Amino acid sequence: MTDLVLYHAVPSRSITVHWMLEELGQPYEIELLSLEAEDHKKPGYLAVNPMGRVPALKHGDRVITETAAICAYLAETFPEGGLNVPVGSPDRAAYLRWLFFAPVTAEPAIIWQSLNLPDDMEYKPFAEVEEVARVLADALRGREFIAGDRMSAADVMIGATIMWGTQLMPVMPPLPELTEYWARLEQRPAWQRSFGEDQKIMAAKTDAGG
Repeated sequence: MTDLVLYHAVPSRSITVHWMLEELGQPYEIELLSLEAEDHKKPGYLAVNPMGRVPALKHGDRVITETAAICAYLAETFPEGGLNVPVGSPDRAAYLRWLFFAPVTAEPAIIWQSLNLPDDMEYKPFAEVEEVARVLADALRGREFIAGDRMSAADVMIGATIMWGTQLMPVMPPLPELTEYWARLEQRPAWQRSFGEDQKIMAAKTDAGG
C-alpha cells in the first residue's frame, strides 16, 4: 500500500504525471478513470477534483491538481529523485520558467491550432504555435536539458508538450532541436515504462470497444 495515488486516464495530460512518477521511482497506485464513461464527472472523482479534470494526485490526505503543479510538488517532495531544482540554484529561474511555459503558453497554442479556431480575431489570447516552437528550439539549441545540465521536472513538462504538439496533435513545426530533444527523452527507461503501461491501457480499451 502506498500513499501516492494517481487518478489517470489515457489519453490525457495524466500521462505526463505517470512518466514523472516513474522517473522518481517512488511506489504509487493508479486509479484508472474512463473519460468515455465520464468517470471524471461522477461524484467520487468530483470529491477529489471539483473541476472534473485529469490528472489529480493524492499524497496521503493531500490532493494536488494541475499537471505542472503536480510535477513541481513531486520533485520537491521527493528530492532524492533528482528532478527538483532547489531555491538558490542558478538554474532555478529557468526551471520555473519552462515548467510553467508548457501548460500556460505552449499547450494553449497547440490546442488552438489543432481545433482550427478562427485566426482572424482582433485579439488572439494565445501565442502562435510557430512562435512557441521557435522559442523552444532557441532554448534547446546546443543543450541536452531545458534548465541546467541535468534532467528535471521541467524536462518532463516540456518533453511531454513537444511530444503532444509534434506527434499526438501534430500542429507544432517539427524543428530539429525539438525532435532531437524528444528522441533523447523517449529513450529514458522511465518514459518507456510509463508509455508501455499506457499503451496496454489503450489496447484494453480498444479490445473492449471503448
